[in-house]
Amino acid sequence: MVHCYQLGGSGIVLDVNSGSIHICDEESYRAIEAWERNGSEGIEAEIAREIEALISAGKLFSPEHSRLSPADDYDVKALCLNVAHCCNLRCAYCFTGHNLNDDTQLMSFETGKAALDFLVANCGGHRNLEVDFFGGEPLLNLDVVKRLVAYARTLEAEHNVRFRFTLTTNGLLLTDDVTEFCNAEFDNVVLSLDGREATHNRFRKFPGGSGSYSAVVGKMQRFTALRKGGYYIRGTYTRDNLDFTADILAMSELGFRHLALEPVVASPDSPYSLREEDLPLLFAEYEKLAFEMAARIGGTEEFTFYHYSLDLENGPCLHKRCAGCGAGTEYYCVTPDGTLYPCHQFAGEAEFAAGNVRDGITNRTLTEKFAKANLFSRSDCAECWAKFYCAGGCSANAYHASGSIDGTYGLGCELFRKRMECAIWLTANTASA
Repeated sequence: MVHCYQLGGSGIVLDVNSGSIHICDEESYRAIEAWERNGSEGIEAEIAREIEALISAGKLFSPEHSRLSPADDYDVKALCLNVAHCCNLRCAYCFTGHNLNDDTQLMSFETGKAALDFLVANCGGHRNLEVDFFGGEPLLNLDVVKRLVAYARTLEAEHNVRFRFTLTTNGLLLTDDVTEFCNAEFDNVVLSLDGREATHNRFRKFPGGSGSYSAVVGKMQRFTALRKGGYYIRGTYTRDNLDFTADILAMSELGFRHLALEPVVASPDSPYSLREEDLPLLFAEYEKLAFEMAARIGGTEEFTFYHYSLDLENGPCLHKRCAGCGAGTEYYCVTPDGTLYPCHQFAGEAEFAAGNVRDGITNRTLTEKFAKANLFSRSDCAECWAKFYCAGGCSANAYHASGSIDGTYGLGCELFRKRMECAIWLTANTASA
């Protein structure tokens, strides 16, 4: 299987199974398109020989990978600790469905400690373990976060593990003390900002209804200026800002250099949910963004965009390309009461409770179900050229869109494929420049 497309004046051919990417002149591009339909018939001899050489080298029309066998060891490598299922904002599109008003829902140190012990006990000898402090707003429980990080560090030498910590925050509680702590302990910090002031304030509001933009931007600018380590400014776009490139550029103008903007996933009945008829505009925006980034490469205004960051030489291993994020098998979300869920988007849904941090995984049927959920279990993925970039997509999005973790979220698939076309074009052209 190959995927041929044209973008930015380039003819691009992706060999789906090998991952090889070819930047072609017009004649070669048309020849490969024709070869897929009719083989070498009618193709100029020299070009045909070049195509045959690529086929022999396994870089064009390569055979399908062997089917992935579900893992049977279920080693746990990462946890999302929902240390504060409460928040000082009331963002309208929050995945929780606005259920973040109970300020008593803070994880205790004892529960967090049990979660870290669970992770170490179930890691199967893996050395590198990841813990994301999440919410709600995790900085509402900063003291417990600090104590848990300190406790985790005491486990490293004893168990020959290394913890990698991340934090996701809305920025309201950022202080120089928090910055110093993050610089010392956190490999990555994700800051939530939606772009232009009007865009951000449309959904990211205080409980009283006023927007939060002016309260967070200055704090985020100071934090990133002092940051020693990775960070992302991460936002959400909706039907109210289909011209989302303007929001990305606005964040860049604020001095932020590592950006991400995700499409909202909401009920089809929501006025801000994305629709099929929006796709042409959204596709054009992704292309516009890629061209803008290409023009800035090497300059002082260069920035990265999360979905366009590809490693075409040393990307994820084949298992990851087939099995995805590991939700429900090697990755779990822990709620403040210690319940384990496959990820934060399943938190609170009783049928997806996998166990708890004290008793471990008690719902093995659920684990096995998630272990079998990969790109080979999703029939819609069989002929998709982007399948080895998304590994079948997000199980939570699939479930909420189709009712099954083996389903797909069709609109999300369309957006993902377009992002990959732009990312491949940007990365390949940068490498060949």
